[in-house]
Amino acid sequence: MVRKDSLINSFLTKEFESFFEVQKFFRKAKLTNKDRSYLLEQSIKGNNDYGKIYAYNAIGRESRNKTLYKESIENHIMALQISRSIKEIPAEIITLNLIGVVYRRQDKIRSALNYHQYALELSNKYPGDPEDIMRSKSISENSIGNIYLTLKQYKLALEKFEVAIVTQKKLNDKRGLAINYQNMGTAYQNLGDIENALENYNLSLKYNEESNSKLGRIICHNSISNVLIIKGEYLKAYETINEVKSLVDMLGNNYYVSAVYNTLGYCQIKLLRLKEAQKNIKKALFTGLKYGIPTHVNRSYEYLSEIYKIEEDYKNAYIFYKKSIEGERKTFNDRNVLYVNNLINKYDNEVKNNKIKGLAKENEITKLKLTRNRNVLIIALVSIALFGVLLYAIYGQRLLNDEKKILMLEQEALQSQMNPHFVFNALNSIKLYIIKNEQKHAVYYLNKFSKLIRSILESSKTKEVSLSEELKTMTLYMSIENIRFSNEIDYEETVAEEINIEKVKIPPLILQPFLENAIWHGLSSKKGQKQVSLKVKKDSEDYFQIDIEDNGVGRDQALKIKTSKSLKRKSIGIDLTKQRLRNFADGFQNNYSLVYTDLINKEGHPKGTRVTLKIPLR
Repeated sequence: MVRKDSLINSFLTKEFESFFEVQKFFRKAKLTNKDRSYLLEQSIKGNNDYGKIYAYNAIGRESRNKTLYKESIENHIMALQISRSIKEIPAEIITLNLIGVVYRRQDKIRSALNYHQYALELSNKYPGDPEDIMRSKSISENSIGNIYLTLKQYKLALEKFEVAIVTQKKLNDKRGLAINYQNMGTAYQNLGDIENALENYNLSLKYNEESNSKLGRIICHNSISNVLIIKGEYLKAYETINEVKSLVDMLGNNYYVSAVYNTLGYCQIKLLRLKEAQKNIKKALFTGLKYGIPTHVNRSYEYLSEIYKIEEDYKNAYIFYKKSIEGERKTFNDRNVLYVNNLINKYDNEVKNNKIKGLAKENEITKLKLTRNRNVLIIALVSIALFGVLLYAIYGQRLLNDEKKILMLEQEALQSQMNPHFVFNALNSIKLYIIKNEQKHAVYYLNKFSKLIRSILESSKTKEVSLSEELKTMTLYMSIENIRFSNEIDYEETVAEEINIEKVKIPPLILQPFLENAIWHGLSSKKGQKQVSLKVKKDSEDYFQIDIEDNGVGRDQALKIKTSKSLKRKSIGIDLTKQRLRNFADGFQNNYSLVYTDLINKEGHPKGTRVTLKIPLR
């Protein structure tokens, strides 16, 4: 302990030109928790920014290894803020990569990708090519490759790992080589190339043993064991994973404790040692749930389902299989994949474009130095300029087309709400009150009609309105339509208390087509009591739900009636409404959903229709 205190005190008296020198100073020092805390305490006292950055990152890394992810992120963020405040780019690059790794461990793909890509971007802009920048680039490439693995883009992942390996061989970085060969094995395994996967895992194991990495040995044994299971060599797989069981318990890295016990249990399932398997998988599940490792939790549920299936306990087998599937969907949903793949494509295109621009500049400099090629240079520059103008013109045209499409959609939306038949019929109904000398009714409904028209016109100018405004407009619409039915329709709106209708946003006039269908397809042919209800409730943290229900003749009967009519009323607006909902949902993480339900009474006869619309909150 004295030696390390002395080392830290020595560090605090030195001056360093960059954070990379700090990294080298501590590279061989194995600091304990007390050492890290002492370094942070003394650095804060002496206002030593480099010491604070290193200490916060070291504490964050140790917290990550203990799967204390929240604590880890908090420490790395402190290091990042100090790095940016003193404009220390190397420290910022290192810290960005560390934060990305923590998010990747939690399967938070978006955040992980953002941090690693920004680290790589800063590394590419850094002047010169020092060894530590090369190392940081390699870490970013490797991490982005790991994200490709998560997204099941295995060939793209291999490309990233191969780029990283070239750098690591130049640096003779055995630890980095071990990590990359391990990742390449994972990619080959998922591509079904088992022999190549096993070869890369063994290469990784070799480098881990040379660098005496206990954690690396655990990771390799876990991967090799999984490949042996695929090959049907269950006993050999069990022996391989069992070799590192005591080692992973000793290290206490909960991420890999969960992984190893899952694999151990799976080997035992294949060997039909079901009691032992269940015990080990439950330990993996408990660890995964406690420390927030969703991928391992999903795998534990899957393996438990398999055990219950073998034991012919189909109820529990189904329960755990369902949990596994639901967990997998939550961790890796299509919208998440689409979002991240878009980011990846944009980033890859940006990198390629930057490389092209860099090469073009170098080429221009060379041509400027060679006077005999002056004319060629001028032609090239003019061509590049014209090409740029052409690209800009194409891009501008595309933007104009998009704007035109949006305007057309808005116009169509207004036209669908301002249906000429509706306006004509409403005015005719009001005229009938005037003819009958029912002035109060005429004034009352004319006032409502004018408010509705004003609301429709105002809504057509905005992309979204509050749910409160939308419900007011729908009440006006229903009161006008109800005139045609001699006010026989009982319209009711119900809003759950947990919904703040002033804050929740919705596309304007999005509910009108569904109410119109309820009236003209469900209720217009019905005799007796006519009811339409609109209910709003909170479905989950991600969605709110709107149910529009009528007690009409049902969709099948409505279709028959519509088909038999010589003059068919064209139902417009639903397709347009779906397109508007899609455009609205593009700004959210989640998509909208629209479900029609045919309501049936006890005798099995139709008793109406329910439209369920789920709209994302985030």
